[in-house]
Amino acid sequence: MKHYFITIALIMSSCNKSLIPPEAAKKPHNMTLHGDTRVDNYYWMRLNDEQKSAKKYDAQTKDVLDYIHAERKYTKSSLAHTEKLQEKLFDEIVGRIKKDDESVPYLDNGYYYYRRFEAKKEYAIYCRKPGSLDNQEEVMLDVNILADGYDYFAVSGLTVSPDNQWLAYGVDTLSRRFYTIHFKNLFTGEVLDKTIPNTTGSVAWANDNKTIFYTLKNKVTLLSEKIYRHKVGSDSVQDVMVYKEDDETYYIGVYRSKSGEYIIIWNSSTLVNDYHILRSDNPEGDFVNFTPRGTEHEYSIEHYRDKFYILTNWNAKNNRLMEVGESFTGMANWEEVVPHRSDVHLLGLEVFKDHLVLNERKNGLRGLWIMNHKTSHDKQIQFDEATYTARISVNEEFNTDILRYSYTSMVTPRSTFDYNMNTGEKTLMKQQEVMGGYDQDAYYTERLYATARDGKLIPISLVYQKELRSNVPQSLLLYAYGSYGSTNDPY
Repeated sequence: MKHYFITIALIMSSCNKSLIPPEAAKKPHNMTLHGDTRVDNYYWMRLNDEQKSAKKYDAQTKDVLDYIHAERKYTKSSLAHTEKLQEKLFDEIVGRIKKDDESVPYLDNGYYYYRRFEAKKEYAIYCRKPGSLDNQEEVMLDVNILADGYDYFAVSGLTVSPDNQWLAYGVDTLSRRFYTIHFKNLFTGEVLDKTIPNTTGSVAWANDNKTIFYTLKNKVTLLSEKIYRHKVGSDSVQDVMVYKEDDETYYIGVYRSKSGEYIIIWNSSTLVNDYHILRSDNPEGDFVNFTPRGTEHEYSIEHYRDKFYILTNWNAKNNRLMEVGESFTGMANWEEVVPHRSDVHLLGLEVFKDHLVLNERKNGLRGLWIMNHKTSHDKQIQFDEATYTARISVNEEFNTDILRYSYTSMVTPRSTFDYNMNTGEKTLMKQQEVMGGYDQDAYYTERLYATARDGKLIPISLVYQKELRSNVPQSLLLYAYGSYGSTNDPY
């Protein structure tokens, strides 16, 4: 018996030695800022972009990689007994994903745009068709081809010029979210040699079809801090800075209004938003501040004909909708359209020629309200399930009576609908196919409320198999979160 226990002890000792985690070397590095010196023992792990992309590793890179490989080896050894379970879980999750899938095409300026995936390929293929879905497909970007030879490859911010000829897109090959903007002539297939490095990847086109505005990122802080103007085909060193954000607590960006009449710079911090506007047919003009930056003032703007709609929390905790003429946009000129409501949180809006769509949250659920510009009549889109999430989807066209929205619940897969805002007719365009034998009818979802200590009702979205619906106690996986105004919508 004594010999037996000694053998067990030796085995356990051997296992413990093989599972000793690697210990990162401490190499003190002093950093002094504002007269304060702090020591970072692991600064040596910090690699710059040149080191990450280098074909030949220097000594520091080798040290970092050696440590990472040691950690991976330790993790693999520690979890060796779960390998079969890992494979089972992985296969089950991947098995529910449709490999050859396609997004719902949307119309924008005469073209239908969509992306599709092919089986056994990792990346999306971005396509369009002119005029009708029956016409021949044009492949704008096959990311599978672009990504060949890279360990990491991401594409962002695909944006087509107003004349439908030029595609601007950002590429990141380091996983640092530093995108290099490329330009492709969609009529000829030519990709220009001139690119723009160190950007957020997105652009805003001016009406001349050759001027774009983009956001440059700080290489150290990674913050977006400068907006530049660029002529397609020119060297980026010639670009002109048109805006700089000096407050490091803000993120900035630039976009083209849905109307196509304005280029808009946005600034955003935790509690404040700010905008600067410029006519898109005057790309070399000066941006004008929409209204002076306020304290704890969050708002967004949407251009409509000769005015702007403003979604604002100005004297409105749950937001309200206001409007202002495009010539004098200061807050003193704002007029109320939809007042503040204590029981409704106004989240977003979409503008059309004859309609205005509001995305609202009431009783914890996201819903959609339609307002008619001509009749001033408004109506809510009705949904059948007790708990769900409805959001405004991609709506690039202005002159249409069709609203595209997304819908999902804890039993209904992500669905895309087209809604006729005049007749109220809904058309299901696509429902995400869940592979692996998912049966929606086998589950039941309902909405309950828990009473908090202060008496407020907290909504609970519950889902379970119908066969478990009884008074017998059941095990429950509960997830809850609540801070910073963040809400977990049922999906």
